[in-house]
Amino acid sequence: MQLAVIADIHGNLLALRAVLADIARRGIGQTVDLGDSVSGPLWPRESLELLQSAGIPTLRGNHDRWVAEGGAGSWDAFARAQLGPAQAAWLGALPPQREPLPGLLAFHARPEDDNAYLLEEVADGRMVPATAETVAARLGPTEASLILCAHSHRAGLLRLPDGRVVVNPGSVGCPAYADPTPPAHVSESGAPFARYAVLEVEAGRLLGAEFVAVGYDHAAAAARAEAQGQPAWAHALRTGLMPQGAA
Repeated sequence: MQLAVIADIHGNLLALRAVLADIARRGIGQTVDLGDSVSGPLWPRESLELLQSAGIPTLRGNHDRWVAEGGAGSWDAFARAQLGPAQAAWLGALPPQREPLPGLLAFHARPEDDNAYLLEEVADGRMVPATAETVAARLGPTEASLILCAHSHRAGLLRLPDGRVVVNPGSVGCPAYADPTPPAHVSESGAPFARYAVLEVEAGRLLGAEFVAVGYDHAAAAARAEAQGQPAWAHALRTGLMPQGAA
């Protein structure tokens, strides 16, 4: 069967609409959202309402947790101010893990840490792939043979030495960001598209994966970020890159 995997929407309603329309056009019956759904200077409330109305099973990411707790940074504080108490409570009550299909395990970042990369390392201010051995050690033992993660906003697929496969679908709504947390770094997709993945799964095994880049009105999303006083966000939405010196 086919499973659509979305993640890291970050309140980009226009990108989310485009991705859900593409999923519907393909006739894919099941979708899972790996979290970080609303945090950002765009449309947090509207994005949450669309996810709820679509009935998409959703995980809690690190930014979802911070938004529900009151906001750890400017992205989170803006989103929290746009949500009602019931919406914030819904976000905070989301599970950190799900098993969307037998043999699959889905979480936002790592099984025991929603704010740590699984597939990546940071080197010289940028993300580089971690080795399969490092990823396996971070992951630890699982009964699942197919692992779904997000958090880095970078699409990727890795087969581990024991045969397990890890998939990151990329980011629906935030194609680049800068993280000042030591070691400071940037994540850049290089293009202003909404990203997600389509997996062909049988008996817990991955038969194939398609990484999809969907065009949408990213200029309107960038204008929204600018109106909220977030020029770096606007640059990222227009280009898929961070401004020079952003890290």
